[in-house]
Amino acid sequence: MEKIPSEKPDIEIVEHIEPIQEAVDPDFEKKIIRRIDWRLLPLMSALYSVSLMDRSNLSVARTAGMGEDLNLTVSNRYSTVSCLYFVPYILFQLPSNVLLRFFGVRVWLTICVSGWGAVQLGMGFVRTWGQLALCRVLLGLFEAGFFPALVFVITTWYKRHEVQKRLAVFYLSSIVIGGFSGIIGYAITFLKGKSGLNSWNWIFIVEGILTLVLAIFNQLFISDFPQKNTFLTAKQTRFILARVENDRGDSVPDEITVSKVLHHLSDWTIWACALMFMSSTMPAYAIAYFVTIILNSMGWGVKASLLLTTPPYVFAAISCFIFAWMSDKTKRRAPFIAVQALMTITGIAVTGYAEKNGPRYFGLFLANAGASGCIPSVLAYSSNNIVSHSKRAVSTAIVISAGGVGGIFATTVFREQDFPRYLNGIWATIGCQILILVLLALTSWNFARKNRLLKEGKIAGPLEGQPGFFYTL
Repeated sequence: MEKIPSEKPDIEIVEHIEPIQEAVDPDFEKKIIRRIDWRLLPLMSALYSVSLMDRSNLSVARTAGMGEDLNLTVSNRYSTVSCLYFVPYILFQLPSNVLLRFFGVRVWLTICVSGWGAVQLGMGFVRTWGQLALCRVLLGLFEAGFFPALVFVITTWYKRHEVQKRLAVFYLSSIVIGGFSGIIGYAITFLKGKSGLNSWNWIFIVEGILTLVLAIFNQLFISDFPQKNTFLTAKQTRFILARVENDRGDSVPDEITVSKVLHHLSDWTIWACALMFMSSTMPAYAIAYFVTIILNSMGWGVKASLLLTTPPYVFAAISCFIFAWMSDKTKRRAPFIAVQALMTITGIAVTGYAEKNGPRYFGLFLANAGASGCIPSVLAYSSNNIVSHSKRAVSTAIVISAGGVGGIFATTVFREQDFPRYLNGIWATIGCQILILVLLALTSWNFARKNRLLKEGKIAGPLEGQPGFFYTL
């Protein structure tokens, strides 16, 4: 591959980027986009994978002996420990996106990744369930700034209808690696007894060390916002910013002020997308935290329960990317979200009510694929329908923090007393998917109506204050 020279661009002080007027060489464009993909997506995928694995490995650790050692089976201790993570995770989303702009992507993400890696390592040495609960709170605090930062950065590099495939790539990578967490956990169980530690201790220790190693890679290789990047030339950077300017007119960041934040928070569609995201993360977290427990309740032993968690995640990754590709290809979001919500309803109902283990296991495939696919789909739907960096920062934080609410919901409605079928949790999950469908219909009607009124000349001024902008349905 031809090496493209790298030099620090002189873009970040520019206050305006002119849209592209002349014809663009498609080979030149593909070459630059491919270079951006390879710089951003592999490392971001790896980072998000360990993030997802570190927050959801409680199920694996419990199956590997943590439940007995820390008395997590008493009352609702396991659900409480699982739930506590999401309190700081929700509260610090919006402040973290403000700090992201202040510190820059590299410094802020390094703080986040190294912080939760250290906490994850420390979880391997806890002796009581209270100490574990405290670690989960700290884990949620450090991870709060991570996922919204990734989504924010990715959406600033690409045009609107290129976003979902990119979100799906790093998300499905995390699904696959997260799906192998059961196998990884099983492999780590062979360390049982080393240095006087149980299997579950080693799960946290090994995964914590892996996270700290990735924090070093993050510091060395992560890319900043387009106007501050150091791996493209000034000419290439201007071209990327001009593409974004052509697409939605917000290539240059606007200043974040209190009045702007309050104005953005008054947009009801942001809150609707947040509720949709909450409803899509709820079953995803429920499966992550309870899948090995459910499989164990079907009669499979510890080894089989850990190993059987992987196939549903592999299937989910394939399904997620297919839906993302079709969505970007057709430039439509809502229909594909609806189909995946219906998949989740079908799968979770089969898992809850089928009598035989085969159909129940198959239900996990459908439910996991539908829920996992809805997550990047809703993020793309939300990000496609906003303009300006300030609104993107607010919207991303609000929407993703709602995902934390979905995590709290999942850990509280799948109660210990409902083991092994968790029927209350099943119905709560179905209710969330119905909420997605209702909110999807309302927002799509609103966006379609505004698009139509603008075309008919019945709206004064452009949509989102950006001439030529139309909402994505």
